[in-house]
Amino acid sequence: MSDRRLVVFAALNLIIAVGAGAFGSHGLRQILSAGDLEIWHIAVLYQMVHALGLLAIASLLPRFDCRALRLAGPVMLGGIAFFSGSLYVLVLTNTRILGAITPIGGTLFLIAWGLVAWAALRTPRA
Repeated sequence: MSDRRLVVFAALNLIIAVGAGAFGSHGLRQILSAGDLEIWHIAVLYQMVHALGLLAIASLLPRFDCRALRLAGPVMLGGIAFFSGSLYVLVLTNTRILGAITPIGGTLFLIAWGLVAWAALRTPRA
């Protein structure tokens, strides 16, 4: 994935995370239990952190342009969808079985960060 696309996906995810955070704090506070509100905020936090991770990957691509780093972006984006997405839907629909797919997102996050580390270690110095 190109650095430009990563920046676009990062910015869109940051917009969603900010909006979801505000919605959770103002729109859902009266509706959700404290536990569900905490789950919501965890989803927001992980989406925001990993959207910033997408920006970091985009900024590293010119320096460590390799297959591992180009793959880290889509893997991290998948992690956001599975992790935060499943938690958002779980809270909004009370479909607790969705919690079973949340760890897939966490695993994708770990793989993405591992790919970033691999790219930094394996790319020859210019």
